[in-house]
Amino acid sequence: MIEKQDRVIVEMTIAAPIETVWAAMRDPEQMLNWFGWDADTLRDEIKYIFIDHAEADEATKVISFGEYEGVADRVELRTTPEGTVLRVVRSGPVAGDWSAFYEDIWEGWITFFQQMRFLLERHPGAQRRTLFLSGKLETPGALPVAALGLEMLWGAEGGSEASFELPVGETVAGTIWHNSDRQVAMSVDGWGDGLMVITDQPAPNAGPNGGGTALLTTFGLSDAAFAALEQRWTAWWRERFVKAGD
Repeated sequence: MIEKQDRVIVEMTIAAPIETVWAAMRDPEQMLNWFGWDADTLRDEIKYIFIDHAEADEATKVISFGEYEGVADRVELRTTPEGTVLRVVRSGPVAGDWSAFYEDIWEGWITFFQQMRFLLERHPGAQRRTLFLSGKLETPGALPVAALGLEMLWGAEGGSEASFELPVGETVAGTIWHNSDRQVAMSVDGWGDGLMVITDQPAPNAGPNGGGTALLTTFGLSDAAFAALEQRWTAWWRERFVKAGD
């Protein structure tokens, strides 16, 4: 039998009661506004991941996901004076460096649960509209965080004010939300107090030169305002990054 151990790969405190956080993780209608991004397949993906291939223990507030190649994740909630502590715990083999292999999944959990925290703390009950961009570099160059001039967000303290004039043709201002080894995020006042999450994917995860993603969440923008945001970001992005498979 392969010996396994648990490692905490994500931990955050959400300023909301544990029952509120649990409901956000179990109600598919709520999950549409924090998990992933707008897509025709989103509802099916939520059902597949959180309903069909997960076990939820309401008494202990733990959701366990199926094992993949000897590694399994679970989400644990516990009450704290500040609200709710959420932890993603990974169970995997003691031997071997398996953590790097699952780095993209790890970073994905961070993005999605930080989006849930953002929704519950700043936009409870609201409906979002998102833009998701991904791609890889055909030749060596700057990954998304550096290409956008956001290096100052690495390791920055959450809650502090930030403002950047981006090469996409707009200035974003708001507060720093979170950062990790591969991603940075800040709120954006001009997107209805939205959220900008930029993720680097170094080689070889996104190809020999690396790549990354941009996940932009907006609230209350008009169709025209959202279309303009989509046009300027997509035009800039496609000049630098190509879609996987292109």
